[in-house]
Amino acid sequence: MEAGATAGEPFGGRVALVTGGSGGIGRALCERLAAAGAAVAVGYSENTAPAEATVTAIVASGGRGIAVQGDLGLPETPGLLVERVEQALGPIDILVANAGIAPRQTLEEIDVEDWDRVVDVNLRAPFLLAQRVLPGMRERRYGRILFVSSLAAFTGGIVGPHYAAAKSGLHGLTHFLAARYAADSVTVNTIAPALVEDTGMLPGSPDELRKIVPVGRLGRSAEVADLALAMLSNAYLTSKVIGLDGGIHPR
Repeated sequence: MEAGATAGEPFGGRVALVTGGSGGIGRALCERLAAAGAAVAVGYSENTAPAEATVTAIVASGGRGIAVQGDLGLPETPGLLVERVEQALGPIDILVANAGIAPRQTLEEIDVEDWDRVVDVNLRAPFLLAQRVLPGMRERRYGRILFVSSLAAFTGGIVGPHYAAAKSGLHGLTHFLAARYAADSVTVNTIAPALVEDTGMLPGSPDELRKIVPVGRLGRSAEVADLALAMLSNAYLTSKVIGLDGGIHPR
């Protein structure tokens, strides 16, 4: 257990930024981190009401939280988000890069603008966020970074090649950063969920998708948050990509 933490609040005194925190997996992650003692910045792009509702729920439970808005498709947004969070809550100890977009398109339908938008949000933004917070984590000798990838990074998926490529890039980024910051007590990992029902991002009919999941049902955001918290809490776990897909892709 890290210094300053307690059994009930393993992230007591820590500051967390969760992008894509306004609903589904993001909201579950924000609430779990707050329950574990962290002050949580709920990052969002457009859904103001759900983001504010998440903050309200955190505060009502005795935690600290703020909502921070920004379009992660713009190169300046990651730095601005970090600046706002650090001004309001303090240095970021925990980064969960969860925000993503998944426009379903065929190879023939994707133009340069489509490609760039998906890569900008799903890969460039997590990189820029990590690049911004890692020096401080190294200096303080504590940090947790968790990227949220997808089963598509392993299999290609059905959303599109732009999405699969961007999510695969997170895996390489994970291994590069983890190897260089492990000695500074900073861990970098990736969780790769698939077919989570309450995200609003299912690439098809729930009834049809359910048929391809060996456990016989779709995943739940709470289950992703449970595994994410276990990964963030473990100081010996780094440079790992862990899938959560109901057994679709055994590896």
